[in-house]
Amino acid sequence: MDLDLQVDYATTLAAAVLLGIGFVLQQFAAEQEPESRFLHLRILTDLLRKPRWLLGIGCMVAGYLLAAWSIGHLELTLVEPLLTTYLVWALILAVPLSKQPVHAAEVVGALILCGGVALLSVSRSITPISLSSAPPTDWYAAAITAGVAFIAVQIGHRRTGQVRATLTGLAAGLVFGIQDALTRQTLEILQGNSFTALFSAWAPYALIGAGIVGIWLMQNAFSAAPLHASLPAIAAGEPIAGIALGIVVFGDSIQITPRMLAVQAIGIAALIVGVIAVARSSAFSGLRKITVRAAPHGLPGLRSPTGSADRRSPAGPADGRSPAGSADRQSPAGPADGQSPAAPAPRKFSRPAHRRQVHDSPSGGEAR
Repeated sequence: MDLDLQVDYATTLAAAVLLGIGFVLQQFAAEQEPESRFLHLRILTDLLRKPRWLLGIGCMVAGYLLAAWSIGHLELTLVEPLLTTYLVWALILAVPLSKQPVHAAEVVGALILCGGVALLSVSRSITPISLSSAPPTDWYAAAITAGVAFIAVQIGHRRTGQVRATLTGLAAGLVFGIQDALTRQTLEILQGNSFTALFSAWAPYALIGAGIVGIWLMQNAFSAAPLHASLPAIAAGEPIAGIALGIVVFGDSIQITPRMLAVQAIGIAALIVGVIAVARSSAFSGLRKITVRAAPHGLPGLRSPTGSADRRSPAGPADGRSPAGSADRQSPAGPADGQSPAAPAPRKFSRPAHRRQVHDSPSGGEAR
């Protein structure tokens, strides 16, 4: 293996590491968003004020820039499986943050997921990037993929919890798959042209739009449930959409032989098994508990680990004990031992000092 190829592999793995770190940091911040802001643009404006989320976005953008470099120098059959390893790196980062032990089954499940993507990728051959072309009329497959993502979001909007997060994460993964295809189209425009050629082409603008929509959907998925419910769906949806668009849009060929069909079937099975195994990770679910403990109490809309809103009043008991359902109306003159009296004590009224007491004197005058 020559030095240039080693550098390309290292760049792709570095992109996967940055993506994994970025996803965990973003979910750690997006988890605090109230459920009422699901699919609202305000979720992004709120997250823009959180340093942890901005750091996560920076890591993700850097990761996708490195991934774009890899797409321009390596075949997609190598880039996609290596990039999918960000699920493993996210799991590694989630373990110390959540302080949950990692089990061997979870690591094996993440590796099986990556292996399933690899098996699906080797079933097709990739034309060099400088020789492939995709006119706008061939992008109907991207519109169909976007339609599937839209349906997934609408169904997820009618659900709650992990189902909502999984469906929204799947939609985000499909949009990221469209983004990968648009990245390839944009790199083709740059082949033999100057940077100014991007301003007169449609693909770069569509690439920016797909990136914004994908990030928005991903934040909504992160805010709906713990990371284990959304990240595997993103990891599975992106390469599947990329493979489909590579075949339909760019003309990537699939070897339809009994051997290749068996490889594809094994790859799909490994993909499903890997997603289920990683989804059960206690490290991802532990991030939600840390977020709830770190959130300030008494703010409306913040959710507890069970998903319900925290509606405690800031004027509640200081010792953290919850009243039995009625307000504590004990007067300051009540018992000091905390026991409730059998019957309410009669109220004692005192006359105001400023009022004059008037009574009849024996002489018939008024005494003051």
